[in-house]
Amino acid sequence: MRHNKKFNHLGRTASHRSAMLSNMATSLIMHKRITTTVAKAKALKQYVEPLITKSKNDTTNSRRVVFSHLQSKEAITELFQEVSVKVADRPGGYTRVIKLGNRLGDNAEMCFIELVDYNEHFDVAKGGKKRTRRSRRGASAEGTEDTTTVDSAE
Repeated sequence: MRHNKKFNHLGRTASHRSAMLSNMATSLIMHKRITTTVAKAKALKQYVEPLITKSKNDTTNSRRVVFSHLQSKEAITELFQEVSVKVADRPGGYTRVIKLGNRLGDNAEMCFIELVDYNEHFDVAKGGKKRTRRSRRGASAEGTEDTTTVDSAE
């Protein structure tokens, strides 16, 4: 019986899986976005988010714990100096998975996995995508506003 075994083995041995997740986490920290399959992205999300949470507290012990998972000095420096500063006020959910479609060769589901604070397209503060609540109430009053804009460059 497999009671309470919710871990995705990804068709690999334990050593291969840990090495793959370590390499993928290092690539994600260094490049801020990687393309992979959905199953690997979900496994990576569970692997890397506790490490990012650990990096918020910059102590020698937390650096050693994170280094035991990543094994890359450059990734540790990037994580503790840049990434942890950007996610300091975020209580969790540091990564985002965006599905892309299926791969041509084997029809595997592909996706981006990226660090949330490094994508300018979804950042509301920088004028990117805004989430608005649409309701029918007051639609006529909002529709009468003049929404034309004039470029100053012309």
